Amino acid sequence: MAPEPVWVAEAATLDEVLAAVADAQLYAVDTEFHRERTYFPKVALVQLAWSGGVALVDPLAVPLGELAGLLDGAGTAVMHAASQDLEVLELACGTVPTHLFDTQLAAGFVGYGTPSLSALVEQELGLRLLKGDRLTDWLRRPLEPTQRAYAAADVAHLLELHRRLVDQLTEAGRLDWALDECEGLRARSRAVRDPDQAWLRIKEARHLRPPALGVARAVAAWRERRAAATDQPVRFVLPDLAVVGIAQRAPRRAAELRRVRGLDARHLKGEVVDELLAAVAEGLAQPVDRPRTDTNLERERQLRPAVTLVSAWLSQLARDLRIETSLLATRADIEAFLAGTDGARLAEGWRGELVGDPIRRLVDGRAALAFDGEGGLVLEDRVRRGTG
Repeated sequence: MAPEPVWVAEAATLDEVLAAVADAQLYAVDTEFHRERTYFPKVALVQLAWSGGVALVDPLAVPLGELAGLLDGAGTAVMHAASQDLEVLELACGTVPTHLFDTQLAAGFVGYGTPSLSALVEQELGLRLLKGDRLTDWLRRPLEPTQRAYAAADVAHLLELHRRLVDQLTEAGRLDWALDECEGLRARSRAVRDPDQAWLRIKEARHLRPPALGVARAVAAWRERRAAATDQPVRFVLPDLAVVGIAQRAPRRAAELRRVRGLDARHLKGEVVDELLAAVAEGLAQPVDRPRTDTNLERERQLRPAVTLVSAWLSQLARDLRIETSLLATRADIEAFLAGTDGARLAEGWRGELVGDPIRRLVDGRAALAFDGEGGLVLEDRVRRGTG
């Protein structure tokens, strides 16, 4: 059973909790938030756990900025699937933990894929977490006892999971690998998305040609800025279909804009019409070259056989080592390495030694892939025969 959580809705209670956890070498953190109707995540709860207890911090009642001292301290924050929680903490507290151990990432180095917290707790600790409503309104007050218990369970077992995973990683000689991966996640930029790159997230826009491509970039950038300024999802400002439709038609007058498919009156209120027409004009004046040039396409065609071959070997290697494949390398990692891109992950650190060097031997012809007779693949040194 998880310990009875302390409900933190007063400044004095928050001070007591922070004093209790201040010197902890390890503490667990999780957040509950909503962003279905906002651009930025709206934090509804922060859960903390340390060796002495569990606390549920109510951000509707106390300022979360007070947590910055804990996050900036010397302790290690233990989290599970931390990416979105780190974004929430950065926005709410102005910082992220100085040190991070992500139990989902770590588990990928000892035979798990990308396990949910409940699956990992059940496998490692033999416990079943409380099942919660996926659509719980965490902003409602007061929270029911079952909601509080469910939230507390998200952090109550993380410190024990940390201990067990560290033991397994140490035994396997992979602790440094996991810690490097956690640091990469912790240090990754979570700044507001670059509006000028927003068009790349619209699949249909990526296939447009100039001048429509320039209009798509300008309109998508305008949409991103307006969504951030009004704190609403980008789809509420304009649907993707409308962005592509505007790009293809390049309307110059309000009447033409209103005929674009995907647009209706709710999208064209107030100053929006003038701003959209200005974005269209900007896009026409500043055309964008297609990012995939003929040279790039030719290079991709040349690399494709090698990428396919390397991907097959990496999948086999991941199975043999009981490591989640994406932790070894993604397809983008392989392509970057084969293309000689500066900073390619497979050229550095433990990946360079474990994966990068064998790939070089393979693509240089100094090694070959073969079936091992049992349905698996093995990388073997290739014997070059003389011609004399």
